[in-house]
Amino acid sequence: MSPATWRLMERLFRSHPWHGAPIGAQVPEVVTVYVEIVPTDTVKYELDKDTGYLRVDRPQRFSNVCPALYGFVPQTYCGERNGELAAQRTGKPGIVGDRDPLDICVLTEKSILHGDILLEARPIGGLRMIDRGEADDKIIAVLEGDASYGAWRDIHQCPRALIDRLRHYFLTYKRGPDALGQPVEITHVYDREEAHEVIRRSRDDYRAQFPGMEALMPERLDDAHTSL
Repeated sequence: MSPATWRLMERLFRSHPWHGAPIGAQVPEVVTVYVEIVPTDTVKYELDKDTGYLRVDRPQRFSNVCPALYGFVPQTYCGERNGELAAQRTGKPGIVGDRDPLDICVLTEKSILHGDILLEARPIGGLRMIDRGEADDKIIAVLEGDASYGAWRDIHQCPRALIDRLRHYFLTYKRGPDALGQPVEITHVYDREEAHEVIRRSRDDYRAQFPGMEALMPERLDDAHTSL
C-alpha cells in the first residue's frame, strides 16, 4: 500500500490502539502509551483486542483504585522472550508470557480524567509480577514533560511510598476480604535498564507473534507524530 493511501486511511478510520498506534521513534527511552484506566475510575476498562475499543472488563468490587494512569505500550507482546527473562531473574522455571501487550503505569502530577488516549512516557523501572505462572510485568514511567515527575530517569528517584502504593494495588485489587492464598506475586522492583530490556523483548515477541505487521506501516513506525 502506498504512503498516500496510508495517509488517507489514517484520516478515514481510527487506528487500532495496539497495532496501529506508533510505539515512538525513541523507544525504549520514550514510548507511546495507550491509557485504559485513570485513578478516578471505579470500573476496570480493558482494550477489546478484536475491535480496538475500550470495554468494561468488570466493576471494581472493592475499594482499590489504580494509583497511576494505567495502560499498555502499543506494538508489544508478552510472549516467549519475556517469559524466559522472568524465569531467569526469578529462578522459577516454566514461566510464560501472559499473551497481552506490555502493561505500563504512568506517573504525573496532572489530573487526566478519562482513558482512551495516547501519551508519551519515559520508562524509569518496573515491577516483575508473576500471575499464576505468567509474566505480567508492569513498567513504571513518568509522563514526558511533567513538571513534577518528568525529570526522573530511574526508579531510585521515586519515593518508596509511591512504589509501595503500586505494589499494594496490583497485589490486592483482585482479592476479596476472605481470599486465601496469593496467586499473584511481585518478585522484583527493577531499574530503567531492566525496563528497557523488558520493552525490547516485548518488541521481539510482538514481531514473532505478528510477523509482517511492521512492513505494512513503515511510516507509522518511524514518525510517531508531528507537533503543532
